Amino acid sequence: MIGKVIAKIREDKDVSKTDLSKVINIDVGHLTHIEKEERNPSHKALKGICTALDVPFQPLMYTYDKDLTEEQDGYKMASHIKYDSIPIISSIDGFAACPPEMRAATCVLKVSNDDMAPKYKAGDSVFIELNAPLNSKDIGIFEYDGNIMMRKFIVRRNDIVLRAESDDVPEIVVTKDDNFYIIGKVLGLMK
Repeated sequence: MIGKVIAKIREDKDVSKTDLSKVINIDVGHLTHIEKEERNPSHKALKGICTALDVPFQPLMYTYDKDLTEEQDGYKMASHIKYDSIPIISSIDGFAACPPEMRAATCVLKVSNDDMAPKYKAGDSVFIELNAPLNSKDIGIFEYDGNIMMRKFIVRRNDIVLRAESDDVPEIVVTKDDNFYIIGKVLGLMK
């Protein structure tokens, strides 16, 4: 997934492969292989790419070892990664032991409302994997229309739906071209 994200950033910033490869001092052919996902950049090359494209390193690092399925590629998962910013943490309550089944977790997030109850209720803490590719019916953390929310990610033929478990919360139909961002995947409840 990292190659597709790099290509998206480069295109968004209107930088040619030739210009980027010169700035970071790698062969344009190697950069092409990276963007086609035939190779992964070294950490040094990735830091150089991030510096040259003026984006933070860590959001791209989260995509480093992620492969996209055909379905994920079809709804342009790489286009919905928030690559130019990092999450705001309003408090640190400590550290959570990370059980073996949650090893991909990046952080723990406190659930702020009951939109996903009864599975996840306000005050629960959930393990999150930032910038993880989602499959249909995964629960994720999203930014949509400037709002951060936890929803079930549903892939339909022509669009994507963000659905709450609460009947009081309307589902959001997102077309493939809408500006929404996948912040991360909910891996499970912290016990």
